[in-house]
Amino acid sequence: MNDLKKASQRKASFGATVKAVLWSFFGVRKRSDYEKDTQQLNPVHVIIAGIVAAAIFVAILLLIVNAVVAN
Repeated sequence: MNDLKKASQRKASFGATVKAVLWSFFGVRKRSDYEKDTQQLNPVHVIIAGIVAAAIFVAILLLIVNAVVAN
């Protein structure tokens, strides 16, 4: 339980978290950056950023499909 509490108190910025999540969506990440992120990023921020990024991605796909089907 203490490990989870310590992990949730990490102080990386939310912007750094969003950057890491977007790179993971793209699928390209340096090993050194990944290791740095695992030490600095707050897991709660990673989950929130991942859900928001996935929702935006799905919304964009739906807009593209609707635009193509409408023509």
